[in-house]
Amino acid sequence: MNSTECEPVDRLDIIYHDDWLVAINKPAGLLVHRSMIDRHETRFAMQVLRDQIGQHVYPLHRLDKPTSGVLLFALSAETARKMGDALAARETEKTYLAIVRGFTDEAGVIDYALKEELDKKSDQKASRDKAAQEAVTEFRRVATVELPYPVGRYQSARYSLVQLEPKTGRKHQLRRHMKHIFHPIVGDTTHGDGKQNQFFRDFFSCNRMLLAAVKLEFRHPETSRSIVIRAPITDEFARVVRDMGWDEALAGLA
Repeated sequence: MNSTECEPVDRLDIIYHDDWLVAINKPAGLLVHRSMIDRHETRFAMQVLRDQIGQHVYPLHRLDKPTSGVLLFALSAETARKMGDALAARETEKTYLAIVRGFTDEAGVIDYALKEELDKKSDQKASRDKAAQEAVTEFRRVATVELPYPVGRYQSARYSLVQLEPKTGRKHQLRRHMKHIFHPIVGDTTHGDGKQNQFFRDFFSCNRMLLAAVKLEFRHPETSRSIVIRAPITDEFARVVRDMGWDEALAGLA
């Protein structure tokens, strides 16, 4: 199984559910909804969740197919509109975890505008002369490890577990920003390091991109309550964290 595939999904892990909203811990490899990019896919988070709860759902934001974690849906068009306004106004906070190549700085801000990435199939009519858009990501290093194995031109392999907080919502922002500072996300087959990806496939039997949306914070569009939704890392990501000896560091995160 490669990094863009996942096991057939019949039920999703629901991590939040009330009268207006429902959130799942999306597995890596599952599309949010039907897309021209992956016409061969037959299962989508939106479809599986609808069948699981017996109710139509409205996706409120996106997660790339290879990214796992918190994915929020509304249960009505009106709630979707209200929550969409909050997302557009940047009134939500998203937190991700990633494993990246090398030792990053302890913390930093990546302020690097991004040109819109256009897909050949679904964006054929989109303008290709659009100016780069503001893109800002804050990061904090959580843990590091150096493994005594040669990868590429280095005799040892260094990795960091990082916490990422995007302040804007550009396509593939985190993946492109980490590449920009020369710390690509492990398992990213588009913006990553092929030698590192192969090492993780061979040494850790890890076939996914190691990026997960672990927390979403927002004000509830109907009750005005402050909501914090957390999604634990699972599957190969959790196993790699254990193998790296990072369990304690991960447990210490707020």
